[in-house]
Amino acid sequence: MNTNGSLALPRTAKLDDGSEITLRRLGRDDVAEFLAFTQSLPDHDLLFLRTDITDAGVVADWLDNIEAGRILTIVAERDGRIYGYASLHFSNTPWSKHVGELRVLISGEMRGKGLGRGLTEAIFAQALDRGIEKMVAQMTIDQKGAISTFEQLGFKAEALLRDHVKDRTGQTHDLLVYSHDVAGFQSQLDAYGMTEAASGL
Repeated sequence: MNTNGSLALPRTAKLDDGSEITLRRLGRDDVAEFLAFTQSLPDHDLLFLRTDITDAGVVADWLDNIEAGRILTIVAERDGRIYGYASLHFSNTPWSKHVGELRVLISGEMRGKGLGRGLTEAIFAQALDRGIEKMVAQMTIDQKGAISTFEQLGFKAEALLRDHVKDRTGQTHDLLVYSHDVAGFQSQLDAYGMTEAASGL
C-alpha cells in the first residue's frame, strides 16, 4: 500500500493492485456496514477475538468504548462498503498502560493487496501519538497470511500457547502472541520522513 507521504486520517490510500480505498475512523453511522463486514467473515477469522463482533449489541458497546477513549478503530471503506479494520485496545491496568493490543481483520477478497499492512501502519501512527510503547497481536498458528504481514512489519513472536482457542466445532488451535516495539516504528517513520505527518492525528 502506498501511504503517499502521509498517515493523516481520513485519507485515500492506494493498494498494491492500483485500486484506492479510504482509511478513516469507525463511527456510529457505520454500524450496519460494519456488521455486514464482520458477519461475512468465516468463523476461523473470529477465533482470537475477545468479543463476538458479529453481534449488534457488542458493536454498540465497542462504539461506547471508542467514544470513551478505550479503543481506537480505523476502517477501510470503498463506495459505502467496509472491507477491513484495525483496532488498538488500550489497557486499563496501571502496570500495562504502555501496551496496546492490535487486532486486524480483512475481507477475503482484499487479502494479498497490502490492506492489512496499510491499516497496521495507520494504527501504529495513532499509537505513537498516544504514548504506547509496545504493541501485541494474537493469531492462530495457521493464519499464514497474517503472520507474514506482521513479521514484515517487524513483529516478533513472543509466545506460543498450545490449544489456547477452541472453535465452534470444539476443535482446539494454538495461539501465537506477537509483539513490536513502537519506538521501532517511530524509526521507520523517521526514515521515510513521515513523523511530522503522523503526529497529532
